Amino acid sequence: GCDGSIFLESTDTMISEQEAIPNKDSIKGLDTFDNIKTAVEAECPGVVSCADVLAIAARDAVIL
Repeated sequence: GCDGSIFLESTDTMISEQEAIPNKDSIKGLDTFDNIKTAVEAECPGVVSCADVLAIAARDAVIL
């Protein structure tokens, strides 16, 4: 999938990459990502994608 697809959650009709055997119980920080995405969505609804948030978070993590 795309870089941001790991952040998509499962639905009734689709099992997400979060639930895939290699990823299940090994991915950390999803709650932090969800908080960032929620804050961005409040300011820019429907504009910023998961991949956008991932790119910004990666950039800021390198700078920190």
